[in-house]
Amino acid sequence: MGRLRDALTRELGRRQAWWLFVLATLVYVLPLILADYRYIDDNWRALSGGMEWAGQGRLFAELMYNALTLSPGAPNIFPLPLLIATLAMASALTRLTFHYWREPRVSNCLVVLPLWYNPFFLQNLSYQYDGPAMALSVVAVVYAISFHHTSRILQWLVPAGLVALGLGLYQISFNVFLGLCCLEVLKGAHDQLEWRKWRDLIGWRIAQAALGALIYGVTAYPFTEANRTLLLNLDADPWLQVLINIGRVLEKVQLLFHGGFTWVLAGLLLCAIAGAAGLGREISRRPDSAAKRLSIGLVCLLTLPMVTLLVSGMALLFRDFNEGARTLMGFAVLLVLLFYLGHLALARLHPRLPLLLALPLLAMLSLSYAYGRVLTVQKAFATQALGSLAQDISAHRELREAKRIYLSVTYSDHWLTGAAGSFRQMPVLHYLLNIDFYILAENLPGVGITNVVAEKERRNATRVGYLAYPALVDRPYYRIYLIGDYGFIVVKEPPPIKTLRW
Repeated sequence: MGRLRDALTRELGRRQAWWLFVLATLVYVLPLILADYRYIDDNWRALSGGMEWAGQGRLFAELMYNALTLSPGAPNIFPLPLLIATLAMASALTRLTFHYWREPRVSNCLVVLPLWYNPFFLQNLSYQYDGPAMALSVVAVVYAISFHHTSRILQWLVPAGLVALGLGLYQISFNVFLGLCCLEVLKGAHDQLEWRKWRDLIGWRIAQAALGALIYGVTAYPFTEANRTLLLNLDADPWLQVLINIGRVLEKVQLLFHGGFTWVLAGLLLCAIAGAAGLGREISRRPDSAAKRLSIGLVCLLTLPMVTLLVSGMALLFRDFNEGARTLMGFAVLLVLLFYLGHLALARLHPRLPLLLALPLLAMLSLSYAYGRVLTVQKAFATQALGSLAQDISAHRELREAKRIYLSVTYSDHWLTGAAGSFRQMPVLHYLLNIDFYILAENLPGVGITNVVAEKERRNATRVGYLAYPALVDRPYYRIYLIGDYGFIVVKEPPPIKTLRW
């Protein structure tokens, strides 16, 4: 017992810290690897070996898969990219830990782990194709923060290049970089960094962010499709739209505050408040003039709402606002900020108390495994749906030989009845899953059915023209109509969930 206590409180070497992060990061993604579920876009990408990231402003994601597969396309090689990204993240977290603390302990490692143990990041990692690229975008900006060199030119150019790389892999990672810059400002103030160095630190980070955005603007951005770059309409009260978007993000974040998560996160918040008060005292004791202490205090105070806004960050400014969990990468930095401030408060009371930060991490780990089970249930449901449709189409020659079969898309929150209990206990799971359809048309080529297309290719095709005809196939979840050479798969509303007591 004494040896374990010593191991948890003694200083760590780089190799020890790296192995700790390797274990922690792999344990977190293990449920996703075991589920092995093709998530939404993965279906068409796996069938076509398709790329199409450049048009989304993510040119470097294409180059990543070109390099990994030694091909001009992107054949499915999951889970290799995720394993590579996980090991890269372990190295990045190790580097960030030693950037913040010269002689870190286990509790210091816990502070930066939320960059990976971000509950909303589970949706990013669900994509077998996009997930690793998104993870590597975070790795790039973490290396940008932790890069050191005696050459002023390299100290400026290398982090800027890494920021541009992160943007070219997934633009939302820019929120993570800015959030980590805010955290560095707070840490510099707490560590009594002299005024001139603290001021220069802010200037360097602003310059690196600006140059990184400029490099991205002349490399990957020109390939972006115009409809993906539209910002808020300045003639239509953009600030009101931003406030509405912020409200929508808050609604999603509130899904985490349910059951035991509420108490764990509330405890973390209280510790962070105590840490913030201690930070304020440290600023007041700085050997600077009153004006400089006031300036430092105001800047540090402004970083708190800044990091909160960066939960969604730059996504708030786009006309087509995406409120999906995969855009909330900035929530990871908010958690790191709370962990850092909580660590300050707990360490002041007792050297071992910061190890209590493992409790919220364990809660997030349990969420990962609950989500992995939901993905497994979703995979079983999708397989059953796919098999049923394929069997019905194959059993009818008229459907097999139809020129085209249009599949309607009916959205509902009640398709996955097998996970209803998990959704009720952890509402955030449904938000993370983000699947509210019966099946996708691009699933069917996997079982040899190639004449089915989504309804959007022929607007309202499944809503009109078939009502006067009897259904050729009638199943609990769908009906199939045949009119001439065209078929129509009309998805029904899912039946209500019945609560069973055993």
